[in-house]
Amino acid sequence: MSLELKNDAKYSILVPTSMGVRITPVNGQPVHSSNMYMMQATSAETNVASVSSFLGLPVKVLTTFVKGSPVAQFIKSNLKSRHMDYEGPEVEQGDPWGYRHQFNIADSGFGSRGPRVQNDRAGEVGRTLNVKDFDLERIFGEEGVKIVHISGLIAALSPETSQFCLELARAAKKHGTKISFDLNHRASFWKGREKELRENFTEIASVTDILIGNEEDFQLCFGIEGPPAGGEGIKAKIEGFKGLINRVKETFPNASVFTTTLREVVSVNEHLWGAIMLEGENNWQVIEPRTINVLDRIGGGDGFVGGLLYGILKGWEPEKWPQFGWASGAMAATFLTDYAQPADEEMVWSIWKGNARVKR
Repeated sequence: MSLELKNDAKYSILVPTSMGVRITPVNGQPVHSSNMYMMQATSAETNVASVSSFLGLPVKVLTTFVKGSPVAQFIKSNLKSRHMDYEGPEVEQGDPWGYRHQFNIADSGFGSRGPRVQNDRAGEVGRTLNVKDFDLERIFGEEGVKIVHISGLIAALSPETSQFCLELARAAKKHGTKISFDLNHRASFWKGREKELRENFTEIASVTDILIGNEEDFQLCFGIEGPPAGGEGIKAKIEGFKGLINRVKETFPNASVFTTTLREVVSVNEHLWGAIMLEGENNWQVIEPRTINVLDRIGGGDGFVGGLLYGILKGWEPEKWPQFGWASGAMAATFLTDYAQPADEEMVWSIWKGNARVKR
């Protein structure tokens, strides 16, 4: 295996994140016609880390909380239930127009009616994530971390969070922690900050060991040409995606793992789901798209990354990394939460094998 992880680290995965809540209409209904909702604590980065935490690996979350907020207490209780340690400052709310945890208002869609997501991020406390609030020497040098997973969502959330992610990457590199970077480009976050963010993302990517993104992410973040347009379905585009990954590898040669998921939506509840991974110089792993059933699609991509990182942390052969990732992403799509909650490895491998029989 080309990724040598720290043996004496306290934490398997560390994630910086902005925690919020998602409220979802029950029974697959749209927001505008609903009066009953389910609320859950969520963030893309903890979605990723949940695969490892539910399977028994130690995980730590770096975030910020609104002091005295019942929503903050709800989030803390949820992180504990996911077996995650957390650390972060308590920020005063201020006046009624002050800080709060973000709200995502999202329905699941059904059949031919696609899901719709409304992000309400005004006053988001996670935008205050600041390196001065964390002792990175203690976290990386004394406690130790095997993999830090950074998302472009956090790296672009605010100037403070951008600098925080840069400092995390620098500290990780200094202490021998491997870096996973999922680009997660969001145009609304980049508006007016394109030059600054391209420079920041380029620095992080240049020291990254595991680089994750789709064709739009690489084009919009770095200007790297994507796969050619055309072709019948995702299968016909696989060679084009390989060409993209090769171009990315030329630009960021420090990374030893490059990966992207492949998704084709047949209906809200039926997707074709696949993945491509390049490990090392020429070890391609291609999972051609297979049909999966979808209860709620949000978090499927994060589930893939979480399963991939779990395979790396367990020291498995590279062939198994995207397989476990594929199955973890497919599993996440069967949960109403944004994250997969595997009971054990066998549950995930059964999904990969297509075995949905009753286990007694």
